[in-house]
Amino acid sequence: MENKGIADIFTAIADILDIEGGNPFRVRSYRNAARTIEDLSQSLESMVKTGMNLEEIPGIGKSIREKIEEIISTGKCHFLEELRAQVPAGLTELLKLEGLGPKKVKALQDQLGVDSVDRLEKAAQAGRLRNLAGMGLKTEEKVLKSIEKYRAGMGRFKLSVGFIYAQALLEYLKEVPGVRRLGPAGSFRRRKETIGDLDILAICAKGCRVMDRFTKYGEVAEIIAKGETKSSIRLQCGLQVDVRVLDEESYGAALHYFTGSKAHNVAIRDRAKELGLKINEYGVFRSQGDKRISGAKEEDIFKAVGLPFIPPELREDRGEVQAAEQGMLPRLIELSDIRGDLQMHTTATDGKNSIAEMADKAKEMGYSYIAITDHSKAVRVAGGLDEKGLAKHLKESETVNSQFSGLRILKGVEVDILADGSLDLKDDILQECDVVLAAVHSRFNMEEKEMTRRIVKALKNPNVNILAHPTGRLILEREAYKVNLREVIQAVIDYGVILEINAYPDRLDLRDVDARLAKEMGAKLAISTDAHSAAQLELMRFGVYTARRGWIEAKDVINTLPLEKLMKILR
Repeated sequence: MENKGIADIFTAIADILDIEGGNPFRVRSYRNAARTIEDLSQSLESMVKTGMNLEEIPGIGKSIREKIEEIISTGKCHFLEELRAQVPAGLTELLKLEGLGPKKVKALQDQLGVDSVDRLEKAAQAGRLRNLAGMGLKTEEKVLKSIEKYRAGMGRFKLSVGFIYAQALLEYLKEVPGVRRLGPAGSFRRRKETIGDLDILAICAKGCRVMDRFTKYGEVAEIIAKGETKSSIRLQCGLQVDVRVLDEESYGAALHYFTGSKAHNVAIRDRAKELGLKINEYGVFRSQGDKRISGAKEEDIFKAVGLPFIPPELREDRGEVQAAEQGMLPRLIELSDIRGDLQMHTTATDGKNSIAEMADKAKEMGYSYIAITDHSKAVRVAGGLDEKGLAKHLKESETVNSQFSGLRILKGVEVDILADGSLDLKDDILQECDVVLAAVHSRFNMEEKEMTRRIVKALKNPNVNILAHPTGRLILEREAYKVNLREVIQAVIDYGVILEINAYPDRLDLRDVDARLAKEMGAKLAISTDAHSAAQLELMRFGVYTARRGWIEAKDVINTLPLEKLMKILR
């Protein structure tokens, strides 16, 4: 079982215990274990098989370790099955709705008998929620909107989840004798923030048993179809995966066709028709007759219609064909262009690792600089720092910085933008920082004008360097707050502030289209991970994927600059 599947089991245990009013420390231990497991770079299954003591992993005690071993051995967790037998099947699903926590879910069950999304919808439509303590007419409206959004996202998976299963499957299938080539396609290859399924294309030698191995994968919940050239399975997590075996002479055409998007493919096919050609998943052909011209390489498809290669991330029919025709395609940013990370959190607030441990990981990754940006006091749940606590933390950053050569540790903070647009730390302490990120962490339900005024006022503070996760969204969990983004972008330009593309896979905020708008308006960007552990510094790639989808180049991003030039911008 993949780490993500094991982490999901511990999250489910925590959810049920939370709803049932379990010991908060016990609930927290399961949630922490789930986060720790998701952050691991090595497979838990391989650790167990090699005899590693899992209790050496921070946050994994005897009880958690025993459950991990049970899950890996049997594919199940007896404790979770016991808990599920005690609560209605649909109850934990309610926690996936925005704005509903364990206490509200428990109240809905006890007072209204609500134990599923369907029953909650009926109760809200009937006006039964408004009379409950702490709820009202607006609560009913929000619940119905949340249900609508939840259903719209059903069957969608975050890109990071797709990566977990795609990488594991590709490694698994590469072991089959006769597999010559293997690669993903679809929205996953275009690096969309969510995917509906996973497409894998293969070239195999005659007699290759790749489909047999594919349908025997350990995570299979259902075999939808099995054939010699195409098979489909559904994984235990719900993700559908299709494998197609192709002829070598058609591989490039098929890769282009199945990568999509549909709108991009239509634009290419229309261009081909004008040239007397037809393009499909089998190759490029003359319109008159069935003579194949090319199709073995993906570059051949673009060459046939007189275009340079268009990167997969741009294939959304957003002007990429016209840009390619005019020689105006951007030179998209690469992960290797990134020289440092400008948002991360340590044990001083809600992070898992110390400043030194974050710095060690950054140096291992070849970075020239990092910014330590723990939370300010308004974020109480994260143990945010007040002025005195931050002053002490900044001194610690200086001390650790003196112990490192070849890596500069910048002193920073992620300061809260309060409801009135003021910052929750005094200017005196902010002036001591090399990097000040400003962010909204509360009052997401403001009206657009009010939220816009709030953020713009904060941007006027001369100590603010970066506006972090500018729209506050959580993918498939929480919508962006209402804000006039054009006005905010103009404000960051006017006041010399940088817009962040938050690389944390749950956020990817700014969105790709918003990042492109920011670039077109003249704003500068930073791509940062918002890492809460050393392992999460590796999440930078997801921010780069989003930036690439937004037509962003290295020159648009400040943390591609050498330290001296970066510091000039920050000052």
